[in-house]
Amino acid sequence: MRDLIKQEQFELEVLDKLNSGRFLNQMIFGGGTMLRLCHGLDRYSVDLDFWLLPADDYSQWFDALRDYFENFYDLRDAADKFYTLILEVRSSNYPRGLKIEMRKNMEIATLEQTIAYSPYSTIQVLVRSISLQDMMRSKFEALSQRKEIRDAYDLEFLVKKGVEVEITSERAKQVLKVIEDFTSYDYSVKLGSVLEADRRAYYRVSNFRILKEHLNLLTTVHRL
Repeated sequence: MRDLIKQEQFELEVLDKLNSGRFLNQMIFGGGTMLRLCHGLDRYSVDLDFWLLPADDYSQWFDALRDYFENFYDLRDAADKFYTLILEVRSSNYPRGLKIEMRKNMEIATLEQTIAYSPYSTIQVLVRSISLQDMMRSKFEALSQRKEIRDAYDLEFLVKKGVEVEITSERAKQVLKVIEDFTSYDYSVKLGSVLEADRRAYYRVSNFRILKEHLNLLTTVHRL
């Protein structure tokens, strides 16, 4: 867990530098790291994910961002792809590299202002973030496409926070099938590696009970 705590400190340091360099004006914070730092998600997350506000051309902005980070970090990757911008930075102060992924021209219904913070850091950063409802929609899409157990974990977290589930009965059935197909490796290694010990034990037994109850209710309601 020590490496993950250091990674969280790294994430907040980078957020702070993005804010100081005025790059956050173009960026909307999302993903699992946003849920953890802004809303108390009880799993660690090792990357930074952003949605970018619409722009005709991101190349000049991205060049400035890359040049700015070279003042502080070793850049291991800097890619301007069709749908995303990607930076990977390393620092001698932290054991892991940090990947920053920024999605271009995303349609975002609702934005929120939140504070990113951690009990392991003295840094706090005011950020614009994706609303929890939009985050839930994004997580359902991610789980259906990449079938990663961390997305199911994040969805159950959102359900427990009272965020309304807005999917069709057909999508609910698809998601239930994805959850049922998770293996012991998914629970013990993929999910277990980003959870504290007590949460690992709970999820090996519960198998996303709360999330599945909500999804099963959706399929039942639509049948009626």
